[in-house]
Amino acid sequence: MSAATLAAARALVADALDVLGDDAADRAALTGLARRLDEPLRIAVAGMVKAGKSTLINAVVGEEIAPTDAGECTRVVTWYRYGAAPSVTLVPVGGGPSRALPVRREDGRLRLDLGTPPEEVERLVVEWPARALRDLVLIDTPGTSSLSTEVSARTATALTPEDVPAEADAVVYLMRHLRAADTAFLEAFRDAAGGGANAVAVLSRADEIGAGRLDALVSARDIASRAREDPALRELAVAVVPVAGLLAQSARTLRQAEFDALSALAALERAHTERLLVSVDRFATAEAPVDAAERAALLDRFGVFGIRLALVLLRGGVAQPTRLAGELARRSGLGELVRVVEDHFQARAEDLKARTAVVALERMLRARPRAGTDGLERALERFRAGAHELEELRLLARARTGGLGLPAGVEADAVRVLGGRGATAAERLGMEPAAPVGAMRAAALDELRRWRSLAASPFSDRATAQVCENVARSCEGVLAELAEEAATASWLALGTGPGQEGDGERQAG
Repeated sequence: MSAATLAAARALVADALDVLGDDAADRAALTGLARRLDEPLRIAVAGMVKAGKSTLINAVVGEEIAPTDAGECTRVVTWYRYGAAPSVTLVPVGGGPSRALPVRREDGRLRLDLGTPPEEVERLVVEWPARALRDLVLIDTPGTSSLSTEVSARTATALTPEDVPAEADAVVYLMRHLRAADTAFLEAFRDAAGGGANAVAVLSRADEIGAGRLDALVSARDIASRAREDPALRELAVAVVPVAGLLAQSARTLRQAEFDALSALAALERAHTERLLVSVDRFATAEAPVDAAERAALLDRFGVFGIRLALVLLRGGVAQPTRLAGELARRSGLGELVRVVEDHFQARAEDLKARTAVVALERMLRARPRAGTDGLERALERFRAGAHELEELRLLARARTGGLGLPAGVEADAVRVLGGRGATAAERLGMEPAAPVGAMRAAALDELRRWRSLAASPFSDRATAQVCENVARSCEGVLAELAEEAATASWLALGTGPGQEGDGERQAG
């Protein structure tokens, strides 16, 4: 279904180029839009200053390629995308020629020198051969609510413009706790992106809650759970996830020397290490078998919480660097965030990109009405009416705001079938991913009958019937997806593919 929606969006942009291509500015905008439809999904990482945005990007990528200090590079928008070889390109303000920057690493970290004032840089583009970047582009943005209005304006221009599409299709928004400025930004991004709730809120630096105690992430999960029920946030974000970004980054980039130092500390008496970890100063300066410089480096990389957790794991038998790294990453909350992004954004990548294109075309026509666009406007209306995936996104956004007007239990089921808990067939049906296709097909047929019955019920008003009809249409989409999976499985079992069914007979003859 999504592939057809994306193909229809491409056709709309091509039609718009035919109609509006005589204007140089429109042609450039539409050419960029067409190119964007063929690129991976763009996800921005945003939040206030020092929220941990670059640290989180490093954790996701698994390498320290995003500068985390307060240098000049944190004041510009930086794109991270897949490339066969590492490269860094500076794109200047005003459309001048781009130039390559040297790729230089120190102590495992990418070091960037702009060689020009940050205000003269439109963006940096970092290409890196990281698996995490194959299917998405990450956009690191300067902090919102910065003391420098110029720095904050860069993020606003990229993500919340008024008359052009946002540079990102979705956003991961980091916050320490919910403030009015956070909801204001998320509202602006929702409006710029066409009215859908395409943001994930991250309770960042979750390990600092509770002064670095081992139960810090438990407390953070409780806070995130309460935040999910906040009406102001529920309508703006599909999820609220607590993440200890520093721990996640250091786990994903754990070095052998760090493992050795942590192992030496874990070999001490528990009472000794507890005394060491009473304060940052004591840990850095007291007598210990690990020298002071190494301990200072551990604090910088893991924080008190990360060191405490690593010592507990090492004493519990996690004796290999790869196992320790995996356990630390799992406990950081990074895996949950990645799963949420995959389920809500990457699984709907084609739908989100198509919506970006349609919103851009509609705004272009509204901003500059002109003769000869009637056919294009009708095509946009037909697209909106026929693209069920976009209707799903609209209904899910409505469910998070005023609701769908269904009874509570029924509405929860509707949200699930519409893809609010994930867009795969199993997630829509509330089943395990490994459930047999036959069982899922039976469940989908039951759901289809249920929603058709509700739509036809004399007790359903027109608005309710319309919602139920859309949910039924989602059931039909699930059945079509399952039929395609079954056909593919049959072709694989026979060693054939679509259009090849007769090959075996011809060869046998």
